[in-house]
Parts: sequence; structure tokens; C-alpha cells
Amino acid sequence: MSEQWTFTAAVHQEEDWYIAQCLEVDVASQGPTIPEALANLREAVELYLAEVPEAEITPTPLVTSFQVPGTAA
Repeated sequence: MSEQWTFTAAVHQEEDWYIAQCLEVDVASQGPTIPEALANLREAVELYLAEVPEAEITPTPLVTSFQVPGTAA
């Protein structure tokens, strides 16, 4: 049985596209919807790991949120 890896993706929107970036390896992809962007990212990471078998995989970073006070315009 082959080893399974779990990766983390950050997704943001730029105009009509969603950009998905893997936080453990330096790979990103895009798609017109979030599911398509994530599917494209999954494929891109698979191809990257196949091409670079000794790829540096950084530990999953702590991902959290925080608030700052807004300013009145």
C-alpha cells in the first residue's frame, strides 16, 4: 500500500479565478471554482512530487485568524 500525504491549501480569489496554494510545498494552481482549483492543485502537487522525489516538504504551518480594529473611512 502506498503512503498517503495530507497537505494544506490556502485559497483566495483573484477576479474570476480561485488560486489554491499548497502550504507544505511551493506549488500553486487555479480554477474557476474552489473545487476545481483544489483538484488542479492536487494534480499539480502529485506531478511535482513525481518529478522531484526528494522534494522538501515543510511541516504544516499553524493556520489561524486574528482581528484588528477597522478604520472609519
